[in-house]
Amino acid sequence: MPGEAISGPSKGRPLPVLDPVTARSPLLPFPRPQLAAFAAAFALLAAVQTAAPRPMLLAERFLHHAGWAEALLLSAWAAFLTGKLLDPRSLVPWRRRLWLLFSAVFFAQLALGLSGAERFLMTGKLHVPVPAVIAGGPLYRGEGFFMPILFATTVLAAGPAWCSYLCYVGSWDLLAASRRRKASALPRWRGAARIGLLAGVSAAAPGMRAAHVPGPVAAAAAVAFGLAGVGIMVLLSRRTGAMVHCTAYCPIGFLAVVGGRMSPFRVRIRQGCTDCGACTVACRYDALRPEDVARRRPGGSCTLCGDCLKSCRGGFLEYRFPGLSTETSRRVFFAVVAALHAVFLGVARI
Repeated sequence: MPGEAISGPSKGRPLPVLDPVTARSPLLPFPRPQLAAFAAAFALLAAVQTAAPRPMLLAERFLHHAGWAEALLLSAWAAFLTGKLLDPRSLVPWRRRLWLLFSAVFFAQLALGLSGAERFLMTGKLHVPVPAVIAGGPLYRGEGFFMPILFATTVLAAGPAWCSYLCYVGSWDLLAASRRRKASALPRWRGAARIGLLAGVSAAAPGMRAAHVPGPVAAAAAVAFGLAGVGIMVLLSRRTGAMVHCTAYCPIGFLAVVGGRMSPFRVRIRQGCTDCGACTVACRYDALRPEDVARRRPGGSCTLCGDCLKSCRGGFLEYRFPGLSTETSRRVFFAVVAALHAVFLGVARI
């Protein structure tokens, strides 16, 4: 696919053509999206390293100033990952790999913390690793708003991609759903069910606080909620090929897709689509039903994962960002999610 030549300032001569996948230029040996991801990740991690009241980067907890080396390594990982996500041939497998990697790192740190190595815990205090606790925990405790702030900031930056790149349990649902080659449509009441669960969590947490329910009892309720979600993955996601936990059960997923509407990133279907239905069976989030395809935009459960792009034989699915071309929108989106992934690897822990 040919790149676009841009007129240069000198004698109207065009600048060197950029590769549409990597945006590599002969005048700039380092691909620009990768460079942007490196810079964004390093800026965020440097802010954590310098401004946090206590060491947040894990290396800093073991060796003074080692946090800077960790920030550089994570930023380089963001740059590498951006290149993989920008390549249509490697987008789907590499998205799954980075998502599983984050989940593995997250829960490995939790396991080490539980074994007595408290430096692997964020504050030395244990919290239940269930996404619903991101909202319910602070409502019950009346404090501890770091994770809600991190979640909200991420949703503003990358929209609902939190659900397909950064959630520490969502990758489990993807593994379960991937046991079937094609995804099935889910009942239409799944959205209402998730809204009801969010309302229940939002009411139960402050209710338990008002009733002075002991912390261990509240934690047990959160664990039960999380285990029920794992059961849904095993029993329903495996059977349907759709991510039932993420689209019908997880209340934080609902907050991500609703809050994600404030983000300018979108996936759209260009005119000319033949309505072949290939993207419908490829979408694990039940966001490309035939009626969604007919109106040329995914449904409300879309998480911008990008899996559908490869399934579209005519290339009619694309990322959009106001004021940017389709290709630039794609580059910016993947640079953003790769940078956020690298930052989450460094700071997201229980």
